[in-house]
Amino acid sequence: MEGIKVVNLGVRFLLEIMALIILGYWGFRVSQGTIMKIITGIGTPLLAAAIWGMFGAPKASYLLTGFPFLILEIIIFGLPAVALFFIEKQSLAYIYGLMVVINLVLMKIWHQ
Repeated sequence: MEGIKVVNLGVRFLLEIMALIILGYWGFRVSQGTIMKIITGIGTPLLAAAIWGMFGAPKASYLLTGFPFLILEIIIFGLPAVALFFIEKQSLAYIYGLMVVINLVLMKIWHQ
């Protein structure tokens, strides 16, 4: 069972990386003009990483707990699924969203 828990933590890390990649891809796809594509494509994942680093990461400066942490998780990991949906990558949105839900449920069950 401990091996599965370690795998779940690894999946969580991969979901974090995927969230940043998806948000960057979304930013480059939805923006008009080179400057805005760069600002949105790089700025959106940087903003998400900064917020997660300050409030959600295991070594966060101001680690949230309880319900506020759950809301942060839903936002940080849910926005990439929404972004994929709006750039017409519905299949990827469903796959990513399902992975996030399963991972989040297991994280809560196992108190990770």
